[in-house]
Order: sequence, then structure tokens, then C-alpha cells
Amino acid sequence: MAAIAAAEAGVRGVHLLEATPELLHKVRISGGGRCNVTHACWDPGELVGHYPRGSRALRGPFSRFASGDAVAWFADHGLELVEEADGRLFPRANRSSAVVACLRRAALAAGVTLHTGQALQTAAAPAAAGFALQLRPQRLVQAERLVLATGSHPSGKRLAVGLGHTLIPPAPSLFTLALAGDPLLALAGVSMAGVGLSLEWPSGPPQRQRGAVLITHWGLSGPATLRLTAFSARDLQSSGYRARLRIDWTGGRSQAELEQWFQQARSQQARRQLVNWRPWPDLSRRLWHHLLERAGVEPSRRWADLGKDQQRQLIADLRGSVHAVTGRGPFGEEFVTAGGVPLGEVNLARMESRCQPGLHLVGELLDVDGVTGGFNFQHCWSSGWIAGQAAAMELN
Repeated sequence: MAAIAAAEAGVRGVHLLEATPELLHKVRISGGGRCNVTHACWDPGELVGHYPRGSRALRGPFSRFASGDAVAWFADHGLELVEEADGRLFPRANRSSAVVACLRRAALAAGVTLHTGQALQTAAAPAAAGFALQLRPQRLVQAERLVLATGSHPSGKRLAVGLGHTLIPPAPSLFTLALAGDPLLALAGVSMAGVGLSLEWPSGPPQRQRGAVLITHWGLSGPATLRLTAFSARDLQSSGYRARLRIDWTGGRSQAELEQWFQQARSQQARRQLVNWRPWPDLSRRLWHHLLERAGVEPSRRWADLGKDQQRQLIADLRGSVHAVTGRGPFGEEFVTAGGVPLGEVNLARMESRCQPGLHLVGELLDVDGVTGGFNFQHCWSSGWIAGQAAAMELN
């Protein structure tokens, strides 16, 4: 995006260096091969709320290039995006290869020279203006401006440090939670909407989220879980990924609402067995059966015979069953890393280094990460476009 923006703004001699044999590999494999390009969140003030790291600092950049601008940019370059019910935007072809092809076409049409298998080993800024770039295999290149768009890869961080920057240590973000040995794992495959999650530590306020969750063979996944871990990434890392997880299965129903419902069920469904009549239709049958066992209530007991202590326990578990977090989900599952170059070291109006003039830093190399739903790609499009525009302004 940075290369295309600079070239389309009139810069000649834009070279894109890619260390691997394949361009845009992360785009190709994202979203299960569909590529969630961005999110239908049109207000920059609302958009920044989806970034655990970055947040308010991104208000300025998003005021210049946000989700609506990304949709228009891709449309202008021959790629139509389609909004799904949850706000995520995918290519109409429903294949990430369409996004890859669009970006490739745009780069070549703008005159960008693409180099694969060209890893940048060192970057020095001599007394004269510009940068001396040492490539692998052995090759020396001079550049007037340099954009580092290396994601979370250590090479980009090493280059940034060599050019005067500091780093905020990395931490995994957007991952599932492991609940080893928890009876809840027997419900693998159960999905619920409107679930409230609360991560609690011995000290400090809890982190809360509400949304859809999925019970897996190792723990808890789903959008609400991923958002929870993104906003709790640092706390979870410092605690060794050990915490107490409180789950509200009720969709936010109050204690009084549940007590009233149970009272009605005891009178109106008196002869029915508990296992055959759930508190509300959207409550998973398997989960309701699990909660009955958890509360020590025989599933075959009639509603009329439900004791008050048992009712109290059922309501307590429905509104806040407690589980021990034992770690992260499968290794390598997380797709985003928190940490990187501090935003205070970058002029975000130009995505230009405050430590080294002529150097631009974009994407996940910065201490910015978003929640799932296309927000991380949106930051890449925004920061890349701004960096390309700024470089062109200087070079032209």
C-alpha cells in the first residue's frame, strides 16, 4: 500500500523488497483464505475503540484514511468488497487471492518494481541524505526514503533499533484460552451468543467483554474470547497466562429476571423434568445439562421439586460460572503481536520516524494491534497509504 500510494502520487523508482519468494503471503492465508479486508465501521472515533494498543493516537490517521476510504480505494482498483452481517468486509470473489491480485496489479500499473527473495540485512543513514541498504544476497542499494513494513518479524525490529528506535517488548494478542481439565471441555462444539466474559486477577481491575463464544477441545474461543485476550494481552503475559475466568451465560439477564423466570417455571412447568425445559430457548441444551450437573441437580428432577438452594446455585452458575485459565490455546494460533516501535517515536500524520528523517514505519511494526474483524488490515492500509503520500510529498 505504501509503495502504490507513493508511485501513484508521482514518485519514480519505487522498489518493494520482499525477503520471501512470495508476495503478500499473510494476506493470502488470512481469514481462512477469504481475507477480511476491513470492517464496516465508518466513524474514526468509533473505529479507534477496536485497537487495544493505539486507540486514541490513531484518531488522526483514521481521519485521513479509514474504512470507507479503504473500500473506495479497492473499488477504484477493481476489487469490490461485500459486507457480511457482522460488519466484516470480504472480496466479492470470497477469495484472498483476489486481494493479492488487486494489490499486485495496482503496484505494477503504478510502476513499482517488485523484488522477491531480497532480504534487507542492514540499513544505515550516512551523513548525506538517504539510506545505504545492504541486501541478501550481497547487494548494496541507495535509497532516498525507506518504509519499513515488516510486521512482527524480528528483522524489522532489528532494523528500526539500528536506526535509533526503541521497542516495546512483544506479547501475543488475539488468542484462545486454555482451560485444561475443566469439565466444560466435554461440551466442545457448543457455541453461544451474548456471553459475558470477565478475566480476574488478584490485583487490578478485571477485563470484560461480551459476545459469541465457542467451546473447544482445549478451552474457549470465538470473537468475545479473542477480543478479551487482545485487551488483556499484557496482563495475561505478566501472569503467565493464569487467571480466573468468570462466564455469564445469560445474555446479561439480571438476578431478579432469573428468579422470576425460575418461579414461573416451577409453577407452570411443574411436572416437566429440568433437563427437558431450559430457562430460555437460546441456551444450549448441552450447556444446560452441564450446569445442572455442576450444581449437583439431578437432570430428571421435576421443576416442582427444585429446591431453593439448588435454584440459587443454578442462577449463580448461569450468571457467573468460574473457571481456571491454564494458558493460551494451541501454539502459533495467535495472528497478531502487541508491541513494537512506540507511537511516541513516530509522527503519525506522516508515519515518519522522529528519530531518523526519511524513515517511515507502518503496520504491525508499530505498537498497534486491533481485535479480530478486519481491524488489523485496516491499520495496515491506513498507515501504508499515509506513509506513501508523505514520501511522495517530499520526493516530488
